[in-house]
Amino acid sequence: MRRMKYIFQWLVDNSLEKDKLIKSRYRVKGIIGQGSYGVAYICVDEKEEVQKVLKQLRPSKRKRKTEIAYFMKESEILKEIDHRQVPKFYEAFIEENNYFYVMEYIPGNNLENEIFKRKQTFDEIGSLLFIENLFRVVNFLHHQHIYHLDLRIPNLMIKDDALYIIDFGLAQQGASEKVRKELQQQDYYDLGDILLYLLYTTFTKRKYKKALPWTEELILKDETVRFLKRLLGIQPNYESDEALLADLKAAIQANS
Repeated sequence: MRRMKYIFQWLVDNSLEKDKLIKSRYRVKGIIGQGSYGVAYICVDEKEEVQKVLKQLRPSKRKRKTEIAYFMKESEILKEIDHRQVPKFYEAFIEENNYFYVMEYIPGNNLENEIFKRKQTFDEIGSLLFIENLFRVVNFLHHQHIYHLDLRIPNLMIKDDALYIIDFGLAQQGASEKVRKELQQQDYYDLGDILLYLLYTTFTKRKYKKALPWTEELILKDETVRFLKRLLGIQPNYESDEALLADLKAAIQANS
């Protein structure tokens, strides 16, 4: 049964051809990302003469309303966000029984490439300032009861030294207060994970030395250690964005 499913997907999930014109406006130039539900293309908006991202629901997924809704969820959330560090949503439409939506294209490198390919490093204060910049966007989202839930270094874009959050495919909005607290904690944990990545960019492991926990490998100010432990749930979790920001500011002050 599973084999038949894969064969069906292979037969119907053909990529859009290069230079294909969608909605008499969007000229497809190539694939920039693929997921289980959709394919993202870089395209040229021939009306405005700018590059944009065109996302298409895989044809194999368009038979069920639940799968269509899951794919379109990102566009519904992006509609609600008006922030210069989040891609703008432009429109959603159906053409030839295919589901599409269009969003802003953010050129540049993601943080993963910056760290592992371009070898960019962040010292302790640089790491904290980066997290402060990122958290201000996260805090903006939380005020709208939007939780990203996939804050990872591949989903952070760097363009002209400006930071952008992309890929809201797993994001959730609303829910009860109890559920919101749980979602909020996931974003906090992800912030802690990103902070660790940044801090380790300046760490040099001694040859033949056994790997140790970060608490023993990294030399950090007490305020930074406290902040990181609470993000990661090693110490009591933060109950609010305000409490998190207070400790973040204290850590930055200790390193200034």
